[in-house]
Amino acid sequence: MTALLEVEDLRVAYGKIEAVKGISFKVNAGEVVTLIGTNGAGKTTTLRTLSGLLKAAGGQIKFNGKSLKKIPAHNIVSLGLAHSPEGRHIFPRMTIEDNLRLGAFLRSDKPGIEKDIQRAYDLFPILGERRKQAAGTLSGGEQQMLAMGRALMSQPKLLMLDEPSMGLSPIMMQKIMATIAELKSQGTTILLVEQNAQAALSLADQGHVMEIGKIVLSGTGSDLLVDESVRKAYLGED
Repeated sequence: MTALLEVEDLRVAYGKIEAVKGISFKVNAGEVVTLIGTNGAGKTTTLRTLSGLLKAAGGQIKFNGKSLKKIPAHNIVSLGLAHSPEGRHIFPRMTIEDNLRLGAFLRSDKPGIEKDIQRAYDLFPILGERRKQAAGTLSGGEQQMLAMGRALMSQPKLLMLDEPSMGLSPIMMQKIMATIAELKSQGTTILLVEQNAQAALSLADQGHVMEIGKIVLSGTGSDLLVDESVRKAYLGED
């Protein structure tokens, strides 16, 4: 398989505190790869560095064979790497549709943009029903749908999702995970950071367990689901 994203010995620091301590992993085209771990493990920091929001202190990030080391965040988006951040960060006073259109701010192909807006509505029918409402009137789960739809508007080669189920009801979490599964079936390549290890590993082709800035265990999603240490630490089993 073709490695779309290659991360090698990535290090990220906040001042003198090293938050990511030399991690390496790959994401192949068409795969879902997940990073799991407790709060403070370095998962969100990793995604923010990949998308150019934070600067790496060391290591290499290659996307589609090209180093991202000196590329600013807005240009990284144009290369095909989209980031749906933790906390959603939608624009609450703008309409749902205008939020989606912001995801296509680098595009000029109007027919394609309209087609992708319709695709977002097909994926998330509730957004289509409320397209003229202010985004701030949506529930937390609906805002997560909007954040994901907005990220898809850039036509990403790789979609990074940071904690998409955080704070959601069990029913809404199931809807979000079902959508991720649908995107996977459509061939979307996804890097997923998720505290719900059971849900993430059930979807993932490959998984990596992070602890205190390091990857301590890697394997297929199915292998990690039955790994005794993972079951005890992250799946709440004795």
